[in-house]
Order: sequence, then structure tokens, then C-alpha cells
Amino acid sequence: MAQVPGAVVAVGGLVGGFGVARWSGRREIGGLVLGLAGVGAVRQWRRDAGGGVAGALSVAYLAGFAGSHPLAKKIGAWPAVFTVAGGVAAASWALADRHR
Repeated sequence: MAQVPGAVVAVGGLVGGFGVARWSGRREIGGLVLGLAGVGAVRQWRRDAGGGVAGALSVAYLAGFAGSHPLAKKIGAWPAVFTVAGGVAAASWALADRHR
């Protein structure tokens, strides 16, 4: 069975988590989506590129989530989420997904 690239899982977690929180009005549900996708992405990154790369990309994922908040004050919520998701996806592709 084909595996979904870690970049796709990570972007789904960042964008999907924000969307769920925004549309449901329940931040904890969005956080659950973010967390579950993060775990899935880490598992994929570890499988594709090893523990060190998975650790680095995990930091990027969490930094993207945290960084989207102050960035949103400057450029807006959705543009901030898409910006950080794109950054995490690019890092994932460069470090793990293209080596599949």
C-alpha cells in the first residue's frame, strides 16, 4: 500500500487543525487534529529518513504552529497558516519525502 508523504500529513494537520478549530469554535478539537496529524507525520518521517530528521521536522512542525500566531497579527490568520504549512512541507520534502 502506498504511503502518504509526511509533508501531506503535516500540511493536513496545520491547515486542518486550524480549520476545525475555526469552524467548530472549539480550539481543543483543532488541537486534537493538529496533534494526531503530527504523530502521523513523525512516524512517516522516521520511516523515510530516520530519527534525527524526524526530530528536526517535528521541531519545524511545532515552530510552524507557534509561529503562525504572531505572523497572523501581521498578515492574517489564513495566510499565516498557509505560509507556515508551506515552510514545513518544503522542509519535509527536502529532508525526507524526496528520498522515498
